[in-house]
Amino acid sequence: MEVPPFPRPESPKAALALQRALAKRVVLSGSLEGKRLLAALDASHKRGKPLVAVALLYHLEKGPLFVGQARVPEEALFPYVPGLLSFREAPAYLEALKTLPEAPEVLLVDGQGIAHPRGLGIASHLGVHLDLPSVGVAKSLLFGRPEGPLPQEAGSAVRLLSPEGRPIGYAYRSRTGVKPLYVSPGHRVGLEEALAFVKRLPTRFRLPEPLRLAHLEAGRALAALD
Repeated sequence: MEVPPFPRPESPKAALALQRALAKRVVLSGSLEGKRLLAALDASHKRGKPLVAVALLYHLEKGPLFVGQARVPEEALFPYVPGLLSFREAPAYLEALKTLPEAPEVLLVDGQGIAHPRGLGIASHLGVHLDLPSVGVAKSLLFGRPEGPLPQEAGSAVRLLSPEGRPIGYAYRSRTGVKPLYVSPGHRVGLEEALAFVKRLPTRFRLPEPLRLAHLEAGRALAALD
């Protein structure tokens, strides 16, 4: 898969400016109906070790097809700054995506889409950079608030609202009784369409299966460095 170079800002201040500019390019419309080939992205890192990123190529009818992987030395990582995670992890994801034998139709990212203080979480950032539809599925809430209580039943969802009351995603219960996930569109997909796509994914546990497998692969790859 061909990947354009990723700009590295010289400072957090420059990263904030770039983030605000890129947020204006996010497209919040589009359907993922009929999309079958996705890349599930997850990363793992431990102090003193490289950051390991995994791009798992997954077909909705055939299952996992290929696991791409990349490592970035800790000293080469962008500093950890809350809200600027994409500048730290995206370069590793892009290297992992380069190893895929074919380009995915959709990016499924462990992280936020537009449910982010400046509307550009890592799923949105990668989507805009690659001009690919993308969806963020996060395990914790970064920004916004649920519109109301989330029922315990599997498949339940309530909208996430920004402080101004604008819909930015969903709190989503993937399995009965488990902690919610936070789904938000990244790029080139609508709000409801992003949730509909995540609901279509096979889900044996809390995480959609493609992301669960990517998460396991990233953990194994990091453990192998010990």
